[in-house]
Amino acid sequence: MKAHETHVVSQFGPQAAAYVTSAVHAAGPDLEALDAILSGLRPSHALDLGTGGGHVAYRLAAHADAVTAVDLSPDMLAAVAATAADRGHANLDTVAAPAEALPFADESFDFLACRYTAHHWRDVEAGLRQARRVLRRGSPAVFIDGVANGSALADTHLQAVELLRDPSHVRDYTPGEWLAGLARAGFLVQSTRQFRIRMEFASWVQRMRTPQPHIDAIRSLQTHAPADVQRHFDIEPDGSFMLDVIVIEARAG
Repeated sequence: MKAHETHVVSQFGPQAAAYVTSAVHAAGPDLEALDAILSGLRPSHALDLGTGGGHVAYRLAAHADAVTAVDLSPDMLAAVAATAADRGHANLDTVAAPAEALPFADESFDFLACRYTAHHWRDVEAGLRQARRVLRRGSPAVFIDGVANGSALADTHLQAVELLRDPSHVRDYTPGEWLAGLARAGFLVQSTRQFRIRMEFASWVQRMRTPQPHIDAIRSLQTHAPADVQRHFDIEPDGSFMLDVIVIEARAG
């Protein structure tokens, strides 16, 4: 039986190159918002917590003196390091570690970004506490992730299709759960914004190498979902749908 962290590594490692080149992950209004936040800052050492394809780390490298990109997957980190070298980001290094047990001293960083990763953490509260621990008091942090908006019915549908697509999925948290968790971890939330992104079905399942029986189950759930759930996600005939995303700006309290 696999540990959760092994599930994460086995899901993402073989698809490292796909996440580096993924259009959904390489661009979007959330990265534009991050660029705007960074435009007036010059961090001495920034942390990309759960770097994935490295798209946040590459942006941080243009503003910070040094960037550390953390991820569970050695294959993902190797792809990020190679891409960073190709782009001339000599100030970027990588570290393999779980969010819940970061191998850094207290207050090691003066900027932190965390994008599309917390929904994979075994223990989100522990991960947020670690994020606060390694960040200097008063320093900014940006958290970006898909969220469960709307009714309990819509929430259940989202978690079901996410888990069928990717067995390493834990939970897309609600905005309220995010704000409460950050407060308990010692962050002071400055602002939040939400928007929606279109998840193109074929590439969405291809990135995770979702088995065909699971794809069929997702399509069945979508086809038989109540009308209000179909409207909430704007489910299209081919299974493509809209995902709610939140951008949270906070500071280490």
